[in-house]
Amino acid sequence: MIEPNSRYYHLQTATHRFADGRQATYLLRRFLPRTDTLPLLTEVTVTDGDRIDMIATRVLGDPEQFWRIADANGVLNPFDLTRQPGAVLKVAVPQVEI
Repeated sequence: MIEPNSRYYHLQTATHRFADGRQATYLLRRFLPRTDTLPLLTEVTVTDGDRIDMIATRVLGDPEQFWRIADANGVLNPFDLTRQPGAVLKVAVPQVEI
């Protein structure tokens, strides 16, 4: 079960049928959203020793929401965001999808 606050929650599934009759259900690919379509909540300057989960906790109140910051900055690897102290990160307004 995928939790409602997961980046994968709203993805559709597909099923692959193997020649021997077995089936495998999987999630369809998730694409990064266009960063220019995400409304900006704030910007955060990375300090020495910052981690993306710490920033997510500080700004969004939940360390597991780090992916929202990665999406807002157009990166696949969220750990790339905190490698350079002084970098300014965008934090988008969390979108509620129904």
